[in-house]
Amino acid sequence: MSETLERPVAERAAPVQSPARRKAEDWFAAFEAALAARDAAGAAALFATESYWRDLVSFTWNLKTVEGPDGVREMLEAQLPHIAASNFQLDEEPSEDGGVVTAWFSFETDQGRGRGLLRLKDGKAWTFLTTLHELKGFEEPMNERRPKGAEHGVHADRQTWAERREAEARNLGYSEQPYVLVIGGGQGGIALSARLRQLGVPTIVIDRHERPGDQWRKRYKSLCLHDPVWYDHLPYIDFPKNWPVFAPKDKIGDWLEMYAKVMELNYWGSTSAKSARYDEAKGEWTVVVDRNGEEVTLRPKQLVLATGMSGKPNWPSFPGMDRFRGEQQHSSDHPGPDAYKDKRVVVIGSNNSAHDICAALAEVGADVTMVQRSTTHIVRSESLMEYGLGDLYSERALANGVTTQKADLIFASLPYRIMHEFQIPVYQKIAEVDADFYRDLEKAGFRLDWGADGSGLFMKYLRRGSGYYIDVGASQMIIDGRIKLKAGQVDEITETGVKLDDGTELPADLIVYATGYGSMNGWAADLISQEVADKVGKVWGLGSDTPKDPGPWEGEQRNMWKPTQQEALWFHGGNLHQSRHYSLYLALQLKARMEGLETPIYGLQEVHHLK
Repeated sequence: MSETLERPVAERAAPVQSPARRKAEDWFAAFEAALAARDAAGAAALFATESYWRDLVSFTWNLKTVEGPDGVREMLEAQLPHIAASNFQLDEEPSEDGGVVTAWFSFETDQGRGRGLLRLKDGKAWTFLTTLHELKGFEEPMNERRPKGAEHGVHADRQTWAERREAEARNLGYSEQPYVLVIGGGQGGIALSARLRQLGVPTIVIDRHERPGDQWRKRYKSLCLHDPVWYDHLPYIDFPKNWPVFAPKDKIGDWLEMYAKVMELNYWGSTSAKSARYDEAKGEWTVVVDRNGEEVTLRPKQLVLATGMSGKPNWPSFPGMDRFRGEQQHSSDHPGPDAYKDKRVVVIGSNNSAHDICAALAEVGADVTMVQRSTTHIVRSESLMEYGLGDLYSERALANGVTTQKADLIFASLPYRIMHEFQIPVYQKIAEVDADFYRDLEKAGFRLDWGADGSGLFMKYLRRGSGYYIDVGASQMIIDGRIKLKAGQVDEITETGVKLDDGTELPADLIVYATGYGSMNGWAADLISQEVADKVGKVWGLGSDTPKDPGPWEGEQRNMWKPTQQEALWFHGGNLHQSRHYSLYLALQLKARMEGLETPIYGLQEVHHLK
């Protein structure tokens, strides 16, 4: 028998603790002691001069980033009387690279359980992410808590699962009212509704289309996801292992329809919201909807607009549009290329939709011209996947233990204030690798940009939601001349085409306005009132003071997934990644309110820029 096994337990040497673990544990011990003593200044002293604490609901009941020791102290002074946080535990072995210690952890508050990610520099917090994962006493019925399904024994009034489900669908909205009404049944509304159902929150999601997924099916036929499959999973059910990397629109439509059915969502198709009014005294909304020609009045306590970033078409107002003798469409209404073979088409715009539509039209033989009114950021899909997403969302990432959930938290842990610093080297590398591609594009007359500070696609998306194209083939068609290109501003629409500010007239049988979408609070103006829309202010953007994202700095997506200045009104949307990730935090906020939990909000969204 070895000497180690023969030696009494008390005499054995303790396992060697890594320097990274020791630094992380020392920091958490000091931090938890300061919280227990309600010593906001003491806790703040553990943060570096340049530091960022991003909290998703757990401490602030908000989505909020505070900066520096002063920001930490002010937040904790406000929240420590209401929030008791403890039991900070390391979830895996911390690592250290380049003087930065990275530590995954879990923790508890008096109302919930959370997860987070800490980065230390010189013993002090540099970035600190805290997220609420579940509410105590209201855990989702998953894993060991999953429902049995079968009811063993003898029950005289037995109802099958299907009968109970049918009764719920029949009664909700009529004899029983939903706690939450979600307006918009695309991926955002569906993901949120699935979360709410698992939390036991009575919810109806409505959409003007007949079936879930029609929002995708009815778009132009070449539409597909430009983000890879690993980035796009919905909550609870991942795409299958054989799912295409870039899903075509009809597959996405069918997936959403299947998902809504198997997740047992109360989905009202062919339903349009006509009006909504909030009664502060009753604490509820009165929402009138048209359901298949039947007027139904719903009285939810909470109203979510999940109409999406690409929801409200932005129609331009060019002189002469009323006299054009051909056909005019917004890109959201473009049916596809089949009816326009051998036709002359002018597409006004140079972002994702414009490129997709031009490419499909050119493929069938249309004479298509793209009008580029402003510079556009282009990134090849292959390069984006390799250098922009590969470390977090790919088979390579999965092989390294980076699951989608872990990737979401890593991405969320990078504060928006400094995110561009991590993005700039990515796009510098892409510019180097694809130098010939960009040279050929510029030679063809295409006007490129790399974002206001060279930070590329993601920052453009977060700041303004526009101004880029992920190239899946259209750029080469521009280089080859199959898609004609004309730079300039539209002066007027004539009877026969588009006249530009340099006097050029482009003859057209069809004009497609790929001119984007308006702010989501435009939906609030249409449905509720302009007063409420102005009370909320701008939706989306960070306040970066870059084009189409005016300051002041907010540090989070304005009015998204968090409380707004209008009580009981919420906004939910974004791409599939955001719909998946942030639906959790919105669902937990709504569940907490339904259960009457205390939800003291820190840093309620201020109102800036009404559109």
